[in-house]
Amino acid sequence: MVRLFGTDGVRGLANAELTPELALSVAQTAALVLIEHDRSHRPVAVVGRDPRASGEMLQAAVAAGLASAGADVLLAGVLPTPAVAHLVGELGADLGVMISASHNPMPDNGLKLFAAGGHKLPDAVEDEIEQRLGGHASRPTGAAVGRVRDVPDAGARYVEHLLSATPSPLNGLRVVVDCANGSAAAVAPGAYERAGADVVAINAEPDGLNINDDCGSSHLDGLRAAVVEHGAAIGIAHDGDADRCLAVDASGEFVDGDQIMAVLALAMKDAGELVADTLVATVMSNLGLHLAMRSHQVNVITTKVGDRYVLEKLRSDGYSLGGEQSGHVVLPAFATTGDGLLTALRLMARMADTGASLASLAAVVRRLPQVLVNVPVSDKAAVAASTEVKAAVAAAEAELGGTGRVLLRPSGTEQLVRVMVEAPTEDQATDVTKRLADVVGSVR
Repeated sequence: MVRLFGTDGVRGLANAELTPELALSVAQTAALVLIEHDRSHRPVAVVGRDPRASGEMLQAAVAAGLASAGADVLLAGVLPTPAVAHLVGELGADLGVMISASHNPMPDNGLKLFAAGGHKLPDAVEDEIEQRLGGHASRPTGAAVGRVRDVPDAGARYVEHLLSATPSPLNGLRVVVDCANGSAAAVAPGAYERAGADVVAINAEPDGLNINDDCGSSHLDGLRAAVVEHGAAIGIAHDGDADRCLAVDASGEFVDGDQIMAVLALAMKDAGELVADTLVATVMSNLGLHLAMRSHQVNVITTKVGDRYVLEKLRSDGYSLGGEQSGHVVLPAFATTGDGLLTALRLMARMADTGASLASLAAVVRRLPQVLVNVPVSDKAAVAASTEVKAAVAAAEAELGGTGRVLLRPSGTEQLVRVMVEAPTEDQATDVTKRLADVVGSVR
């Protein structure tokens, strides 16, 4: 049976896979589980959403499910995912529910759940919720039924938090921000202006249907053109729920999450804020990041792919910076999850502090060409045990020496093995990847 909760909550085609009935049941069961874990008080839940049309329907279902279980509901409205996580902590709530499918196209939607303090719900609690879905439990009546009310200053609270975490004013830095017609449109342009930037906002008119539609962090061409057109120093791209930040420099060149993490790591090291001089990244981060950090005496610890694994490592070992190549960056001193707006503000503050261009700051990382191929297989376990595959990987690593990297990673949901190779040139990366993919695909 496929697990309902993925690495980032529950996600699917709205009103087909993620139905109002399922949303109500997940919310109701989550509240009942929380109540059984702690009967000392009546639970409170914060609910936010991105602007996609199905979010209106699903918000009603989630609020009904929570209230029917006896939880009071605070509706935060359209806000970024990290804003909901922040409000859970600031308002002393027991649960947060963000209704969003992040960078997915408009017809999809999802539910991201946060525990008290704004942290992602532990796997064990997600498992308990999933196991009890559709079960029968006594529900409150009368005054014990939960109440639902709005939080009219939810956005303002979040912006104040962002400004308090920005180390210095942005000194009129011109920025083009692509809001992806998503949650960022509600707060990002105003937050950047209040921090001192000269802001040009694009794709900042969500209508419920245009979220992520040829815009945002998955579609950078429009941002590149706008940065050059407006003579901006930087372009910032968010995804639909604004937990991600990617960038382009003044000439329109792409700056990825690895480069952003490198810039922030060196800024934090200079300020004495980088705990143990360590950055947490995933195995998908480019070798160029590792080489750059090594040259600046910064350790890099890697985790499995997924921001939840980065978060777990940050929390367990007390590190102060981590993230993914995709632009999910976590600063635990200020946020309990990836926060695209916070990342952008800290990146622009480094530019303002140093007077350096984004291109020069990002140049600390020289990205190696990276080629990734998904290889269909009949048995992932057989591939992992194959002596032929092990020998092929060893030969590839010997060929690349310290100038490249090989990574074989089985898919978590499909009979696929992902073969990734980094090498000094695109041609070499492609050639080594093809050879390895042929060996992996031949295992029976």
